[in-house]
Amino acid sequence: MPTLPKTISRFTISLLTAWAIILLSGTIAAAGEVNASGWSGAAIDGTDPVAYFTKGRAVEGSKEFTMKWRGATWRFASAENLAAFKAAPEEYAPQYGGYCAWAVSQGYSAKIDPDAWKIVDGKLYLNYSKGVQQRWQADMAGNIVKGDANWPKVRASLN
Repeated sequence: MPTLPKTISRFTISLLTAWAIILLSGTIAAAGEVNASGWSGAAIDGTDPVAYFTKGRAVEGSKEFTMKWRGATWRFASAENLAAFKAAPEEYAPQYGGYCAWAVSQGYSAKIDPDAWKIVDGKLYLNYSKGVQQRWQADMAGNIVKGDANWPKVRASLN
């Protein structure tokens, strides 16, 4: 079998390595304590976590107002929201790393729809969809207890 010249094989290896790094970077950002969307690594699909508390709705964050926290990029709609999050990220960050609260209550992780959310006792919970959210809300207190108990095991499985 013929061998490739060293310059081509080095180039090929470099190219494959670069592609592997690019492909894995989205996976690495998404796998872990914070549910961050693929290529951008943005938590809550780029939605401002503070706005749930201040505006009472999902608000798209801006690339202008960002910070890194727990391995993900968090986006905010304003400098004020960014400052609020910097001062107390645990108060604004969604429970279960931003993974679906219903899924975590059942012992696994799932992506979320930023519009399927609820604040309970000052904590933000997100769900996969509004339909899944209805199931979660049918026994919210019980599902929160189950989610809290399951989260350490689910989080460990993400790493």
